[in-house]
Amino acid sequence: FLLQLCVCVCVWPALMQLFQLWMFVVLFLIMMPAMFGLSLGVTGVYIQVLVRILEWATIRIQRGLQNEPRVTVPLTTEIIERAGGSMEEELEQRRRTHSLSVGEFSLSDVLYFYKRGVETIVDDQVTQRFSSEELASWNLLTRTNQNFQYISLRLTIIWGLGVLVRYGILFPLRITLALIGLSWLVVGTSLVGSLPESRYVKNWLSELVHLTCYRICARGLSATVHYHNKENRPQKGGICVANHTTPIDVVILANDGCYAMVGQIHGGLLGIIQRSMVRSCPHVWFERSEMKDRHAVTSRLRDHVAERTKLPILIFPEGTCVNNTSVMMFKKGSFEIGGTIHPVAIKYDPRFGDAFWNSSKYNMVSYVLRMMTSWAVVVNVWYLPAMSRQEGEDATHFANRVKSAIAAQGGLLDLAWDGGLKRARVKESFRQEQQKLYSSIILSRSKEMKEKRRRNKSTFVST
Repeated sequence: FLLQLCVCVCVWPALMQLFQLWMFVVLFLIMMPAMFGLSLGVTGVYIQVLVRILEWATIRIQRGLQNEPRVTVPLTTEIIERAGGSMEEELEQRRRTHSLSVGEFSLSDVLYFYKRGVETIVDDQVTQRFSSEELASWNLLTRTNQNFQYISLRLTIIWGLGVLVRYGILFPLRITLALIGLSWLVVGTSLVGSLPESRYVKNWLSELVHLTCYRICARGLSATVHYHNKENRPQKGGICVANHTTPIDVVILANDGCYAMVGQIHGGLLGIIQRSMVRSCPHVWFERSEMKDRHAVTSRLRDHVAERTKLPILIFPEGTCVNNTSVMMFKKGSFEIGGTIHPVAIKYDPRFGDAFWNSSKYNMVSYVLRMMTSWAVVVNVWYLPAMSRQEGEDATHFANRVKSAIAAQGGLLDLAWDGGLKRARVKESFRQEQQKLYSSIILSRSKEMKEKRRRNKSTFVST
C-alpha cells in the first residue's frame, strides 16, 4: 500500500503537468488561432515533412520492386478500348463488314448488344466510382495498400513510427478538438437562438459561432484547404452546388463562409445538433415524409432563396458520395428553384488519406475514425463564376452545364450516370430508350430502302 501511495504521489504531478501542456496546446496553439482564421504554420510544415517522407518511401518501394521477379500490371484508366461511334454507325459498320443488308433487321444485331453488355459489365463506369481511389504507390497507410510486402527495415520502422504518431498523438488530439467543436456548436447556437430577434446582431453572432466551430473541426482533421478564386464565393440569396465526396465537404466549405444546410431531420446526437443549429440560423430541415414530396421541398427552398438576406443554400446535387475521380448526374430539382447558382469544385489529395465515404461499407463512426487516423486532409476548392439559367434552357440541360463546368475545373471525369444506381437497379426507361433508338434506326433505314427500290423500279419501267 505504501509503495502504491508513493508511486501515485510521484506520478500524479507528472500527469497534471502533461495534462496542462496538452490543454495549452489545444486551447492556445490550435483553438485560438482557428477562431480568428489564423494559422501558426505548423500544419504547413507537417504537410511538407510528410510529402518528403512519402516521396522517400515511394523511391524505396520502387527500388525494392525492381529486384522482384514478379510482373506488375500497370494501372490503367480504361480496361476496354472502344472504337467509339453511335449505335447506328456501329450497326452499319458491322453489316457492311459481314456483307449484310444495311437497312433491314438482322438477327446478327443481337451480337452488337451482347458486345456492349459485356463491355459494360467488365468496364463498369458506375460501380468503380463507389470504391476507394487506387494509388500508384503506397502512402504508408495499411488500408490503402493492396500488395504490400517487406521492402526494407528502414521503411518498416518509418511505418511503425507513423502508426505511433497517427494513433498516439494525432488521434487523441483530433478527438479532443472534434468534441470541443461540436460542443461549442450546440451550446453557442442554442445561446444565440435564445436571444431576441435582431436582423444584424443575431445573424452576426450566428455566423461567428458557425465559423468558429467549423474551423475548430477542420483543425481537428489536420485539414489544409486551398481556396481559389475567392472573388466568386457564393453570395446571400444564391444556391451553392458542389461535387460530393464525403460528409466533411460541409466542414471544408463552411470553413470559409457560412451556408444554410439542407437535409433530413435525424434523431440522436445528429438530431440534437440540427435542432440547436436551426435556432440561430435558417437551415432547411425536412421530415422524412416531406423529403418524398418534391413539390414541398422545392417550395420551401424557393421561399428561402427569395429572401436575399438569408445565407446561400448548400446543396450536393449528386445525392450521394462519389470517390472524387468523377462527377455523376446532377438531380435537376436543385436547378428548378430559380436564383443564381454558384458552382464549387472540390478535389481531395488522395496521398494523405482516403476522403471518400463508402456508406454501403462503413458507417459514420467507422468512417470518422478512419479519417482521424489518416495523415491529413489536403483539399483544393475552386469557386467558379456564378451561373444562371438561360432563356429556353430546361433544368436538366442547366444542371448538365453546371456539372460539366465543375468537372472541368476539378480535373474530374464528367459522367451522365445517376448516382442512385449505387443502391438501385437501372431504370426501365433506360432500357426502353435503347430499344426505341434501335427501332427508329430499323424503321428509318427500311423506309429509305423501300423508297430507293421504288425509285429504281420507276426508273427501270420508264426506261
